[in-house]
This record gives sequence, structure tokens and C-alpha cells, in this order.
Amino acid sequence: MSSLAGGGTFLSRAGTAMSSSDGLVVTVQGAGGHGSAPYAAKDPVTAAAEMIMALQIMVTRQFNVFDPVVVSVGVLQAGSKRNIIPDTARFEATIRSFSAESKALLKTSIPRLLESIAAGHGLGVTVDYIEEYPLTVNDGRESAFARNVAEELFGTSRYQELANPLAASEDFSRVLAEVPGAFLFLSGVPDGTDYATAAYNHSPFAIFDDAVLSDGTALYARLALDRLVAA
Repeated sequence: MSSLAGGGTFLSRAGTAMSSSDGLVVTVQGAGGHGSAPYAAKDPVTAAAEMIMALQIMVTRQFNVFDPVVVSVGVLQAGSKRNIIPDTARFEATIRSFSAESKALLKTSIPRLLESIAAGHGLGVTVDYIEEYPLTVNDGRESAFARNVAEELFGTSRYQELANPLAASEDFSRVLAEVPGAFLFLSGVPDGTDYATAAYNHSPFAIFDDAVLSDGTALYARLALDRLVAA
């Protein structure tokens, strides 16, 4: 990750390191009409707006604040003219959670909420809840092993323990679900850049220092050698 710490810093933590990630695709089916006579149509736009707001309320009212959930809508599509009520409205969201319990609850509570809102307005809705990435969970022993190797190779100042999991997701989570291991981050923030305000990974303004790649390669090699010696 580019903006967790200064360039060249390795970071990790035992236990949950990253959230799970699911996708949500919702299509609200109404009946189009003229903007001057909304009573003669079935407006999917206002219902979609209500659904989006209701999702944010649900997060704060159905989930423990100490087991956070994130629902962020990144796509909202409806209509083509300002004076025409469209037949459908569509939105997509990313859903992040930090426990198996919250992940399971989201899968059932979100469709129930959105279907109830649609029914209340006499509209139809299609809710596609897409399970994507599971939690990234580091094994405690393997996490400690990786930390020790990193500190022996680069010094204690080059390793930082994460205080909290990140709300990012990773397909390596599937490997860790089957084989004990640990996921480490390596900061690529260039020298002279304030890492606290540096652009994040998916930003078009993110800049990475390629010089850290050799250190990452060295750590990979040392982890493998030390593991073989220990075996």
C-alpha cells in the first residue's frame, strides 16, 4: 500500500489484516412517465435514492460499531432526460466487513431491506449480492516469523505493526484460509513525500518508488531460506 508509512517500511499484523469484500448490483424496476406527472408513473429514481440512504442507516443500526461494516455506492445510473421519469434505476456498491458474522448478516439483511423498500413503493427490484474476497487472516505464528525475519534483515525501524486491519481486500486471503501464513505490506511512497497525504493505490495520482522492489525481493528470499532451515 502506498500511503501507510514511509517508503521501504514493511507492515503487517497478526489476525485479521484486511476486510472481506463483496459486491452489490441493484436494479429498481418502475414505470416511466413524464416528469410533470410523477403520480402517473412509478418512479425508480426516488426509490433508489431511498435505498442508498437506507443502506447507510442500516450499517449504523444493525452492526456493532466495534465490528465495522462499510457500504460505499460507486455507481448510480438512471434516465436520459431531466423531464422524463425512467423505467429503471441502477446502482452498484462495494461492501466491506471484518468478521464472518457480519459478512453473513450483510448477505441476508441487504436484500431484505431493499426488497422491502421496493415493495413499499409498488416497484420491483433485482438484488445481486456477489461474494468476492474473504477476510485476510494472518496466522499468529507465521506473522511473528515474518516480522522477525524483516527486522533481522532491515532493522526494527523498517517494520511497523498495524494497529487495525485495512478495509482493503486481497485474493491471497484464499491461500491463507487453507495454509497458515502471513500477508505483509511494503510502502512504496517516494522519499520526500508525506505518506499521510500521499495518493492511495487506486488513485490516478499515485506515485511509487520502484527502489523498494529490491528490498521486497530480498525479504521473500530470506523468508524462504529461513523457512527451509527451520524445516
